[in-house]
Amino acid sequence: MMIDPLILLQAYSIGVFPMSDDRDAREVYWVEPKYRAVLPLDGFHLSHSLAKLIRRERFHVTANRAFGEILALCAESVPDRPSTWINHEIERAYRDLHARGFAHSVEVWEDDELVGGLYGVALGKAFFGESMVSRRTDASKVALAWLVARMRFGGFTLLDCQFMTDHLRSMGAIEISQRDYLQLLGAAVGDVALGAGAAPLSAGSGVAAELAFAPLAAVAPDTGSPLPPSFTVSGPVSGHSIAQLLTHTS
Repeated sequence: MMIDPLILLQAYSIGVFPMSDDRDAREVYWVEPKYRAVLPLDGFHLSHSLAKLIRRERFHVTANRAFGEILALCAESVPDRPSTWINHEIERAYRDLHARGFAHSVEVWEDDELVGGLYGVALGKAFFGESMVSRRTDASKVALAWLVARMRFGGFTLLDCQFMTDHLRSMGAIEISQRDYLQLLGAAVGDVALGAGAAPLSAGSGVAAELAFAPLAAVAPDTGSPLPPSFTVSGPVSGHSIAQLLTHTS
């Protein structure tokens, strides 16, 4: 059985999310950490080397163009992570949330090859980051930098990273208590109606997500390949503008 989408969104709205023990595990359990990693949107740490990489535009970045592929990459076993918490039921649930407009991906491309990115769930002014992946050095860092910049433009107030890692800490993430997290969460999703019935599931993530992700979701009409950021509009959409914004707020 797939996780009920409304229950999944309601869980996020009160600070709970699903995990599993293994890719092939049958069970899904609900997690509510006592301490939560969040990345303040005005506290992103942009290193000199990452800023240089973003300005050079070696990679180009899109959103919601390859959600399924990003999810599949995040669920793959790799030498330093032989197992994953993304079991098949969780994968189906997030594919469904993406189809309904609640789950979003940021993709990083090198030429026409997908080399990294991230995905998560947007609800009101909160984005719940689920997983990141790199198949090239710093590709996930580039994805996170673009996410933070686009979230700032969209009016988001909370970037939930769930659990702290050294990687996230180096990018500016901090760890806060469950109580403090719930205060931030309440302010970010307070205007979202998630009552019973079909209406909440037809509403999509909301205005903040539309502003953040839609400008990066365009497809080139002739080739179908992702558009370089310079061809999109609304907010920071070039490597130079992303780096400039983050430099001023780091």
